[in-house]
Amino acid sequence: MSVFGNIIWFICGGFFSALSWLLAGILWSITIIGLPVGKQCFKFAALAACPFGKEIVYGGGAGSLILNIFWMILTGIPMALESLVMGVLLCITIIGIPFGLQHFKMAKLALMPFGSQIIYT
Repeated sequence: MSVFGNIIWFICGGFFSALSWLLAGILWSITIIGLPVGKQCFKFAALAACPFGKEIVYGGGAGSLILNIFWMILTGIPMALESLVMGVLLCITIIGIPFGLQHFKMAKLALMPFGSQIIYT
């Protein structure tokens, strides 16, 4: 069932979400200092393309907190707003609610990507 959900997800906004994560990863990877951030972006672009059947576990320490603060200021807030708007638009219809909830999951991830892990369920 998650394969079917991922196919519909990719058509109903997952492509644009994954594209924005890829673009953020490319921009962060321009400098050597931004390579770890870019690597996280590429990892979450794969999640944004196929989120059904995967959960996110948040954790991390002081290093993750510092990176999350820089990330939120420079990139996280616009990406979270994008996912939030797409989630609200999809939740207008009953059929779109599961896809809107996935966008809300991506919005939370866009604010705190460091220290989080993808768990396959």
